[in-house]
Amino acid sequence: MFKFGARLIFALIVVLITLFNYFSKTQVNPVTGKKQRVSMSPAEEVQLGLQSAPQMAAEFGGLYNDPEVQNSVKAIGQKLVLATDAGKSPYKFDFHVLADPNTVNAFAVPGGQIFITMGLLKKLKSEDQVAGVLGHEMGHVIGRHSAEQMAKTDLLRGLAGAAGVAGGDYTTAQTAQYVANLVNLSYGRDDELESDDFGVKYMMDAGYNPEALLDVMKVLEEASGGNRSAEFMSTHPSPANRAGRIKAAIEKYRQNNN
Repeated sequence: MFKFGARLIFALIVVLITLFNYFSKTQVNPVTGKKQRVSMSPAEEVQLGLQSAPQMAAEFGGLYNDPEVQNSVKAIGQKLVLATDAGKSPYKFDFHVLADPNTVNAFAVPGGQIFITMGLLKKLKSEDQVAGVLGHEMGHVIGRHSAEQMAKTDLLRGLAGAAGVAGGDYTTAQTAQYVANLVNLSYGRDDELESDDFGVKYMMDAGYNPEALLDVMKVLEEASGGNRSAEFMSTHPSPANRAGRIKAAIEKYRQNNN
């Protein structure tokens, strides 16, 4: 009985420390003005991104060895940056094409380093579609999604560890960690939808056709071959779900501009 009580007290202490650390990490997003729980400053995000970019590129075969292709993508990216609030943010945006010809992917690391694989780029048929992909990834940076995920991961890891301590057995700890991972996946889906909204806004601000982002969703659907896991178990919403939200965002920003 004493051992169980001691475990419970220790677990409670872990929970309190974890919650205090999480809720004390509140910052105001310098672009959106939204209050967020984040684990680093914008300057630290930029530094982390610059440090991690070479390793991320190496995992996809390095940079694509064609200056013309690299410069064309950089030009599209910089057009988006200069035409939007991203250009007034503390982030240092740069755009890179990765050599991997098979992986269909694009991603951003904290601070503004954005990557697109040749596997995805060669499937895109217009500058507007490329702008849609890059605008979406810029949304992850402006939304500070990586910094939020880091803070949430620390929170969930701490709570899962406390549950394992209280339960006193490995199975309980594993179950708690599994639930924590599922919660994190749901945060990922929200981030993707928010970044789609950013992508639509940035495309329109820069004079691109936002409907091209709907074409990108079709490209992603085709690339998946229809072999998707359930949306509940995926960090990305289904392309069909995203398409509906993108259409709503297009209508919203068109009304705002009228």
